[in-house]
Amino acid sequence: MTIAVTGATGNLGRLTIAALLERGVAAADIVAVVRDAAKAAELAEKGVQVRVADYDDADALRVAFAGVDKLLLVSGSEIGRRVPQHTNVVEAAKATGVGFLAYTSILDAQNSPLMLAAEHKATENLIAESGIAHALLRNGWYWENYESAVGTARETGVLFGAAGTGRVAGAARKDFAEAAAAVLLADDAAGKVYELGGDRLTYAELAEALSGVVGKPIVYKDLSREEYTQVLEGAGVPSQFAAVLADSDAGIAAGALDTDSGDLQRLIGRDATPVADVLRG
Repeated sequence: MTIAVTGATGNLGRLTIAALLERGVAAADIVAVVRDAAKAAELAEKGVQVRVADYDDADALRVAFAGVDKLLLVSGSEIGRRVPQHTNVVEAAKATGVGFLAYTSILDAQNSPLMLAAEHKATENLIAESGIAHALLRNGWYWENYESAVGTARETGVLFGAAGTGRVAGAARKDFAEAAAAVLLADDAAGKVYELGGDRLTYAELAEALSGVVGKPIVYKDLSREEYTQVLEGAGVPSQFAAVLADSDAGIAAGALDTDSGDLQRLIGRDATPVADVLRG
């Protein structure tokens, strides 16, 4: 069985390949689909097949997926361009006879109010219409998303946000990668939707965890969505991305990034990584 992973030199893709290798998959049975072969030199040295294809290049994707049995589509990072890019991936998978596709989506994608969810919802629908056997990996928030807050917290003693008292079900990228590997290796994953999240923290509790990381008391300052957008822009975050981040916090306040499904823990066979462990890194 040959398993392909797109975005294989990105954080999640590389960790998923590592998880597959740890689970005994032969390197020669793994295809790393990348944009730049030079960045995949370490994978190639391990014996992983490295194939070059950009999400925008439909022809290259068909070549890359030749002989692939199972495929992990790691969602693209270019917000606003992901639907046509994902369309190319799904159509190439169908054209080459890929038997199973797993997609990294977002929690409750079909009902989520988040700006980020729109492209995930469209991709889920596209995959369903393709007829390819598939599973949806609806990932919660990566704790790594808060790494940039560590320096600010250490400097100011404050965690800024607009999440109110909402809870965010986060986990480490490694946790989500291990879950993806487990689904790719399962015989009964087709047709399943996994709502994946770890510890469920309010931002006040996140600030408490940050206190332990930076070694000083950190408090959470809850702002309006507009105020938080301005704070982000003042810190140098581009306006469009600042709006997305503020929208995500508003979604957290509304419960859009929370789940108590337990799917992640069942897939990886352990508790999710605590946020403090991730942020200490």
